[in-house]
Amino acid sequence: MGFDLIIFDCDGVLVDSEPLSNQLLCNSLARYGLYMTVEDVIETFVGRSMTSVVSIAEELAGRKLPDDFLDVLQEETFELFKTDLKPVEGIHDVLSHLKDKEKPFCLASSGSFEKMDLTLGITDLRKYFSDNIYNSSQVKRGKPYPDLFLHAAEQMQVEPAKCLVVEDSHPGVQAAVAAGMEVMAYSVRGFDDKLKKAGGLVFKDMRKVLEHIKLLP
Repeated sequence: MGFDLIIFDCDGVLVDSEPLSNQLLCNSLARYGLYMTVEDVIETFVGRSMTSVVSIAEELAGRKLPDDFLDVLQEETFELFKTDLKPVEGIHDVLSHLKDKEKPFCLASSGSFEKMDLTLGITDLRKYFSDNIYNSSQVKRGKPYPDLFLHAAEQMQVEPAKCLVVEDSHPGVQAAVAAGMEVMAYSVRGFDDKLKKAGGLVFKDMRKVLEHIKLLP
């Protein structure tokens, strides 16, 4: 089947931010009595909006987090990104190839526009996307609901059935499937089975995206 649009998630797909941000989130939650392993943090929170992260964390902790929790966490995260953030291996080649072949693509992420501006700027990926960047603040419900991917498809004027989503999180895969889109699940952290059961086509090398859409042999 041919695809008229490729929709990329950001964190963990374009920028290798997950190991950094999840360790920081783990440390931040521990300050307020919610002790989780990094693996638990990844399984519980990755792919969700930060407002959802706070709601779930407060439910697990049985207490409210400080009003400035997200502000402090974002400040610490941004400082770490400025020194340590790298692009996901192979993603520059993939996006450059798509652009050369004039294959439409866009970005749809739970992350804030401010965060994406920073991470895409640091990793020199911003140049590929023009204004084709969407996030969960633009829709009623975030991932795992399909709203964000449907919004991106509508903005790009492509039918959902003609879209391929590239994701790395369980809620993201669920959202793509719910939107009626095929989804490739980038998995390098040991969640292959969970992503596969959710409906993702699991892969570990970004060049597989180009192979899947028949832009590489």
